[in-house]
Amino acid sequence: MRTRTITLILMTLLLFPAVRAYSISSLLLTVYSDGYVKVEYEILSPEYSSQIELSLPEHYENLIVEDGDGNPLDFRLENGSLLVYPGEAGVIRVSYYTPDLTSKEGILWKLNLSTNHSFTVVFPENAVVVDLSDVPLEIAGNSITMPPGNQSVSYTLEGVTSGDYEGKTSYIPVLAVLGLLGSLSYLLWKMKRGKKPPSREEYMERLNNLDLTEDEKRALIYLFDRGGRASQAEVREAIGLPKTTAWRMFRRLERKGLVKVLKGSKENWVELRF
Repeated sequence: MRTRTITLILMTLLLFPAVRAYSISSLLLTVYSDGYVKVEYEILSPEYSSQIELSLPEHYENLIVEDGDGNPLDFRLENGSLLVYPGEAGVIRVSYYTPDLTSKEGILWKLNLSTNHSFTVVFPENAVVVDLSDVPLEIAGNSITMPPGNQSVSYTLEGVTSGDYEGKTSYIPVLAVLGLLGSLSYLLWKMKRGKKPPSREEYMERLNNLDLTEDEKRALIYLFDRGGRASQAEVREAIGLPKTTAWRMFRRLERKGLVKVLKGSKENWVELRF
C-alpha cells in the first residue's frame, strides 16, 4: 500500500505579526487543487492609527488592500512587510494568492493551522474530507469553520482510491463525508458538554495563552464568574466600555469562537463557549 500525503501548513506569524495593533475579525482560506491558497482576512483598524504593519509570505500574487466598502487603501512593501495606511477606514481587508502554504506528496491533503482565531476553509468541489482534529463550529457545503487552536483537516481530491487497500476504487462525495462528520461532531460536542468545566484558575491560564486584549480578558472572566452568561449591557457596564467599542469586542470574541451572541427581543446576551 502506498500512502501519499499533501500537507498545508499555515504559520500564524506568517499572516499576523506579534504586534497587537489591530484585531482580526475574520480569516478565510480558499484551497485550490493546484496548490495555491487564497488568503483573505479582515482586521478592525484601531482608532488614530496612521500605519499598520502586516506580514506576507515570501511568494504571493494579486495582493489587494481595501477598506470595508471595497475602496483601495494606500500601502507599501518594505522588507517582506506590508505597511497599510488606513486613513479613516475602520475595516481593512487584505487578500492574496500564495503557493507557500502547501506541499504535495500524493492524493491525501492535510491542512494544519495554529491560530488564536476561528477560521473558515473552502475546499475544492471534488474534495473528500476524511479527518478533523476537533469539532467544527460549522459545516456548510464544501466549507468548514474550525475553532481556534492547533487544528488540522485531512482530505483527498478527485475521489478516494480504496484499491490501495482492497483492490477496488470508489468515490465518496464530499457532502456525504461532511454529513458523516457532522454526526460525529455532534457526538463529540455532546461528550464535551458532559465534561466538567474548567476552574477559574484554569480558565484564566487558558486566556493568557490567547491573543486577547485586557478588556477582552476582563469580559470573559466576568462572564465566567456569572456562570457563563450575561447580557451585553451588563458586561459592558461592568468593565466600563462604550457601547460601540463593546459591540466590536463581542464581535471579535464571537469570531474567535470564545463566545456566542444570543439575540433577544430587547437586548443581546453573551454566552461563553468553553
